[in-house]
Amino acid sequence: MVNSGTENRALSEEELQELVAASDAGARSPHGAVGTFLAVVAVIWSVFQVILASPLANYVLPGDIINNSRQLHLGFAIFLAFMAYPALKSSPRHFIPIQDWIMAILATFIALYGFIFYQKIVNAGGLADDIDKWFALAGMLLLFEAARRALGPAMAIIATIFLAYVFFGSSEIVPDVIRWKGASLKKAMSHMWITSEGVFGIALGVSTKFVFLFVLFGALLDKAGAGNYFIKMAFGALGHLKGGPAKAAVVGSAATGLISGSSIANVVTTGTFTIPLMKRVGFSSEKAGAVEVASSVNGQIMPPVMGAAAFLMVEYVGISYVEVITHAFLPATISYIALVYIVHLEAVKSNMPTLGNRVVSMGRTIGGMALFFAGFAGLCYGVQYPVKWITSLFPAGSGGILSILVFAAYVALLWLAAKVPDLVPDDPNAKEVELPVVAEIYKAGLYYLLPIIVLVYFLMIEQKSPGLSAFWATTLLFVILLTQKPLKSIFRGENKTANAFKQGVVDLIEGLIDGARNMIGIGLATATAGVIVGTVTLTGVGQVMADLVEFLSGGNLILMLVLVGLLSLVLGMGLPTTANYIVVSSLMAGVVVELGAQSGLIVPLIAVHLFVFYFGIMADVTPPVGLASFAAAAVSGGDAIKTGFAAFFYSLRTVALPFVFIFNTDLLLIDVSLTQGILVFIIASIAILVFTAGTMGWFVTKSRMYESVALILIAFILFRPDFVMDRLQPPFANIEPKQLSSALDTATPGQELRMVVSGPDFDTGKNKDTTLVLTVEGEGSGAERLEQTGLVLIEEGDVVKMDEPSFSSPFAESLGSFDFYLDESVVIKSIQAPSAQSPKELVFIPALILLFLIAWIQSRRQKSNPHKFNDEVGETA
Repeated sequence: MVNSGTENRALSEEELQELVAASDAGARSPHGAVGTFLAVVAVIWSVFQVILASPLANYVLPGDIINNSRQLHLGFAIFLAFMAYPALKSSPRHFIPIQDWIMAILATFIALYGFIFYQKIVNAGGLADDIDKWFALAGMLLLFEAARRALGPAMAIIATIFLAYVFFGSSEIVPDVIRWKGASLKKAMSHMWITSEGVFGIALGVSTKFVFLFVLFGALLDKAGAGNYFIKMAFGALGHLKGGPAKAAVVGSAATGLISGSSIANVVTTGTFTIPLMKRVGFSSEKAGAVEVASSVNGQIMPPVMGAAAFLMVEYVGISYVEVITHAFLPATISYIALVYIVHLEAVKSNMPTLGNRVVSMGRTIGGMALFFAGFAGLCYGVQYPVKWITSLFPAGSGGILSILVFAAYVALLWLAAKVPDLVPDDPNAKEVELPVVAEIYKAGLYYLLPIIVLVYFLMIEQKSPGLSAFWATTLLFVILLTQKPLKSIFRGENKTANAFKQGVVDLIEGLIDGARNMIGIGLATATAGVIVGTVTLTGVGQVMADLVEFLSGGNLILMLVLVGLLSLVLGMGLPTTANYIVVSSLMAGVVVELGAQSGLIVPLIAVHLFVFYFGIMADVTPPVGLASFAAAAVSGGDAIKTGFAAFFYSLRTVALPFVFIFNTDLLLIDVSLTQGILVFIIASIAILVFTAGTMGWFVTKSRMYESVALILIAFILFRPDFVMDRLQPPFANIEPKQLSSALDTATPGQELRMVVSGPDFDTGKNKDTTLVLTVEGEGSGAERLEQTGLVLIEEGDVVKMDEPSFSSPFAESLGSFDFYLDESVVIKSIQAPSAQSPKELVFIPALILLFLIAWIQSRRQKSNPHKFNDEVGETA
């Protein structure tokens, strides 16, 4: 990415745009009729996806096209991949060789094979015949080549290895532990290409239904000018503080994370302005790049518009997108709070100067920002009341009335924007840096918030599907792009309305093209990852991998999570975030849940998927192949590897948080009330700040080693109060298995009993354990409550054996992996009933007292020896 010739030189703006294009949208840009043709194809793809997501899709598009939308989605992606991405570094950039045209047309035809020959495949029972299998094989090879060009060789190599395993799994060279009988070419190709188990599986379906619209939404919002507005607002609010450019980079990147799902594009978009300013106030090239990387990468975990993998969770976990972003909100928010604190500590440690000559208090700045975000959240929530009032008064015409009101609000905000000059990007290398004044510039882009409010309203309040929510927000952006310039021209009394409208049409078309080009890589990643998922479902290698990881971890859940995290990081060196998430979650998510149950820990599936997602995005940071780190080094002129290590150090909180929320699901706001949620947010924010202070070696002043260790220990206690309380007062009391009926008899509704079941595994015959949670519901005797569970128990002396549960039992799936028909019986090993325990929140009191004690000791040390403090600052600097 950054060769030796440019290793310590900051790239020019043109070179940076080429870098982003090469990684995200394709490095080739042909001119003339061919360039126009490809632009038309990209626009058609975007328009098709918008229509597909619209409520009118069933009226406008034929049923065949809607039913085969995945094939059409891949057809567009694979055609544009061969057009936009050259085969080799030496391949031409300004024209397309004939072989690429041939491969593009052939690949598109085979991608559409299921659509073109739909009736023939239906008549064959959805299975491939002797002709289909060869077309499917050619399609697979062309898909791998397109993926190699767009995503790098790792994706294609890993998919090829999995496909080879399908064919040659019975070979002698395959280790015994993962050997399987192998599949014929017809069976494999039928599974991978003709059915919806492989390439055209859930992942490509999510890319088609949801992801495209969100990527297009971001591209259009950026084209409208929102990215520059967000960066200017961040600099206006934070640029004057100590380490201000770095703090503004964090907040600006969080905002542009709404726009760009790509870490690399985010780094270059915000980094070209923020990194030179960070260097100006004293950050080294590597640290400036690392701050930008850490904040840009975290943009993918920040709701409401997360990375593409978040939409896959909707399908894989079986919950709504609203629930996904609710669970992801708290860890993402405190992660950003910690990053702001990290750059603050770096600035304090090095005694960095401030930019500009304005003096504004830190308290006022933080208060103002908190007020803005609270006001924005309140506005998103409060909009529902007038909407409900209008829909109740005018049930038939409410849609039209609401559209007129939104347009009226847009025109009013645009009238405000017309009263101030349009915002133009600043030059970070100028001799004198004039920081924007928020009070003067905020009017210029308030209308950019309208599409975001519409998106959040439909997602969170109306709880519409992500695709439909993004459709309405995108429709508003169409209107904004077409009208913002001509309406501003009218409001300002300028005689340029016609030209301004033409410019708006050009912006809209360019936004549609950008959205389509940005989707090429994601479409190919989800399709190619489908081969890996298809291999898992066809061969059953997932269970073998589970056994292997369980063996390597020795049944220890923490060690297993470390292995899963390492697997994500290693795969992430070559795979994009989305593909990495698909591969690791399909292989490992179920294993972690199962091993947790064996260890007596009930791990929610969403927690495991977020764990994998977090480590997947960390791969963009981690050396030696962290692509975002290379991009930041290209902007800063620093060393890419050093930038990667610094970014990884700054991202330690992103590594620690997944381990915390696996064991403390309160952080994911699972089963917590509003007051509990507020307390969890406050304590988690304190904990992440204390953890940051501990790892940075600086709190009130430079920390001594024992103080850093104490701070990390305090953070652990604040994050895991249950760990301490459970050791002081065990949360469960053991009862004899044969006393289960009596325990159910005395239990109160809502109480949970934990039952450890032991017996032979259906596949291996080896003994294993799992934990069931019996939630007591309603009134009744113990026998009646036991009958409701569908469990069939047989008492033999002190042993309680278990027969196969009824199909209607809520535990039928959990117990499906046991073999109830061997000589060795499935038995209840132990039962735990909840026992009285003090509130775990009491543990916070000694932890906070210890924290204040350390703060007091450090403040006294700082006051008693200010000269030493200044020497320490000088050394650090």
